[in-house]
Amino acid sequence: MDNTLLSLGHGYSARALAARLIPQGWRVIGTTRSAEKQDEIARTGVEPLLWPGTDLRPLLQEVRHVLVSAGPGPDGDPVLAALGPDIAAIAPRLRWLGYLSTTGVYGDHKGAWVDEQTPLTPATKRGQARVEAEAAWQAIPDLPLHIFRLAGIYGPGRGPFAKVRRGTARRIIKKGQVFSRIHVEDIAQALVLSIARPDPGAIYNLCDDDPAPPQDVIGHAAELLGLPLPPAEDFETAEMTPMARSFYAESKKVRNDHAKQALGWDPQFPNYRTGLAAMLKNDI
Repeated sequence: MDNTLLSLGHGYSARALAARLIPQGWRVIGTTRSAEKQDEIARTGVEPLLWPGTDLRPLLQEVRHVLVSAGPGPDGDPVLAALGPDIAAIAPRLRWLGYLSTTGVYGDHKGAWVDEQTPLTPATKRGQARVEAEAAWQAIPDLPLHIFRLAGIYGPGRGPFAKVRRGTARRIIKKGQVFSRIHVEDIAQALVLSIARPDPGAIYNLCDDDPAPPQDVIGHAAELLGLPLPPAEDFETAEMTPMARSFYAESKKVRNDHAKQALGWDPQFPNYRTGLAAMLKNDI
């Protein structure tokens, strides 16, 4: 089972990784909470498992590589809640365990730069839950843990084009607001490199080289489509859901130098302009 990956919470980023590993001869087993999604996952060459609902303990005794994509819920990390003692028992036998976290753990830095050494001061409940989840994974002795802090993810099926085409895109303007982003294919590339060269305890920020205000991305998408620029709305007076508004609680620029140096990672999409152009070329 050396070339088998167990993907716990087989979501968007995990699927991009599987698409790279399977052609290399890997077996990928992905869990899902939805019985309806099993056929969809199987069509990608991944072996679907309904979980919760399947006993994963025998499988944990065999695999050497694990990817955890499932985020924390109200009761903490769902994987550790269900399988914590079992994972602790096999930790010394694992070669690599990747945990997909978020740059939200750094909190708000008013547009300043952060890196992996920046203290964790989350500004939202979601960010705090991630900090607690990271700490819980780090507390497992002998676990070959690799934490990947992901910026805002975009890629095929996840981008601004659909909203711009529908005329529902909004350019919310908040002075000084800036976000970092990452194309899903660049996440997959970094994970492949890490699996090939495990470094237990490592933490990597995965983001592109060009943090930018959100309204710039929407505006560029409209320009690429040849459509009118969506109207600008002031953040203070714009009608937004509490969830949408919470994303504006943090403003920071994230450095990716460590991932580049340690992994030899060279993002294919170093900024949102190259990423959006590639998505439009493939009409996605």
